[in-house]
Amino acid sequence: MGTASAVGAATLLTGTQAATSASAAPVAGITATDEKSARDAIRNVNTAMRTNYASLKSELIKQLSPVIVVQNNAVGGRFTLINGGRQIETVDPVPEYFELAKSIAHIPLGVYSVIAPYLSGQVPNITNAERIDPHDLDMIVFKAPGDKGWITPLNAYRATLNTAYTKLGTANLPTDLEASCDTILREAMSFIDASVKAQSFDMVSFNRFAATVYPAIRVNMTFAATAQINGLEALMKRWRTLIGETAWNDLYVTVLSIWTTAELNQASIIIRRTMNQMKVDTHLIDLPTVETPSDPVFVALDNLARIVQDNVAAEMVFNTDLKVADALKGEEDLLSDEILKQIGGTAPTARTAAFGGAASGACPITGRTAAV
Repeated sequence: MGTASAVGAATLLTGTQAATSASAAPVAGITATDEKSARDAIRNVNTAMRTNYASLKSELIKQLSPVIVVQNNAVGGRFTLINGGRQIETVDPVPEYFELAKSIAHIPLGVYSVIAPYLSGQVPNITNAERIDPHDLDMIVFKAPGDKGWITPLNAYRATLNTAYTKLGTANLPTDLEASCDTILREAMSFIDASVKAQSFDMVSFNRFAATVYPAIRVNMTFAATAQINGLEALMKRWRTLIGETAWNDLYVTVLSIWTTAELNQASIIIRRTMNQMKVDTHLIDLPTVETPSDPVFVALDNLARIVQDNVAAEMVFNTDLKVADALKGEEDLLSDEILKQIGGTAPTARTAAFGGAASGACPITGRTAAV
């Protein structure tokens, strides 16, 4: 449950009382020891609840089926099928040229990563100047003006680029992909050479370089997307045949991703087309994580078990208040509405539809319904 519900409790107190009364006034004859013992007894109620809750979740994990766990990675994703309580198969189904296309497309980011601390702390008069937060820039520019520490690592990166460039023709890439990779590599080395020769660079010169290679980057993105679609759809078709149509209709999919790829996650977009469309918005679950977990399959199943048991708990525990039931089933903290009511605020963004509840702003593409 994560957060204990106190819905309605605040109605017993005024806002002032709730804000200022950390504890009740002392009662004659009750010692501090008595009070602590009583409060510990109350805390033990929640401890026992959490123990029972964890026990249910632990057992439920073994029952979840069928489930596909998606781990986003550099090669297009790792996918694990669980059926009948067993891990059937774990595969990386995306063709290799996905990784190769993205590797070269990332070159401008690689150059930026070296030079960023040495940029000027002032946003120049460039096209997208208003989109750059001056404070963000100030945070990332932490080298002293005139510091030449960027030259050695940038030359080292150039050597890596040059090795790839000289071997590009033997990588056996599709013709258009090879041509776009050639352009990106050549332009990047040219930018590095010019910068090293001049012993300087700036945001304007980097933006010019990035704009020059962007059309080629789009070509690489097209190839990468095609590779991922083809590889993943072929895998989904094979697994659908393997477990049968009846099981597939109830398929859960949990997609683990870091925050920067959680919204409109590419795996979610592709997989949702292969699922039972009547259940996709409640059975396709994006799980943004702080970092890639050491045991992704367990993390996915642990979260899925929590979601599934909360779905039923919500309707049973809060059967007289469906809005609170939806909060338990979704991403909202159970106290969020009450807190907003007391402080006179509104939710900062539209709420995602509750898992298993009525749609109320769920993304029509990803069907994001729950988070870690």
